[in-house]
Amino acid sequence: MDRTATVSRNTAETRITVTVNLDGSGRSELSTGIGFFDHMLDQIARHGLIDLSIRAEGDLHIDGHHTVEDVGITLGQAVAQAVGDKKGLVRYGHSYVPLDEALSRVVVDFSGRPGLALHIPFTAGSIGGFDTQLTHEFFQGFVNHAGVTLHIDNLKGVNAHHQCETVFKAFARALRMALAIDPRASGMIPSTKGSL
Repeated sequence: MDRTATVSRNTAETRITVTVNLDGSGRSELSTGIGFFDHMLDQIARHGLIDLSIRAEGDLHIDGHHTVEDVGITLGQAVAQAVGDKKGLVRYGHSYVPLDEALSRVVVDFSGRPGLALHIPFTAGSIGGFDTQLTHEFFQGFVNHAGVTLHIDNLKGVNAHHQCETVFKAFARALRMALAIDPRASGMIPSTKGSL
């Protein structure tokens, strides 16, 4: 089964193309114009074993808001398209990831219902020019368009870079678990409803 997708989104504020291969090896080609954001997207590819190509041009002369949010939207659309009917999908995934003093937990459900519960008490307002408030905008855009329920909790952390990186790494590992194909449930929809 080929679990790949390419989605383009063009608005007056951004022009974005995302390509995903959910069964990749963690390769990435990233260009959003926001260095720290590219670093976080690379965590998704590397630790999720998702091949990921993202090209984004946005109105960065204003700020990074539209670019980050619209990348989340487009990535969510691409993942939803690549997942397909969800037959055989594990569906649920979770991960705890530490980085020095920081620790984050992420739990994901490919439920078909968008929902985000996010708690990251960032210790700084920006990381290398990346507004930490945009972390919420990225994940909100993703869940709305991937149709997933996502719980994100930064449990500990003093360094904002470490806080954010543990969140993205844990998200990647949770995705990797949820997106796996369960050999014991081949061809089955992982829901008593019979559809997701």
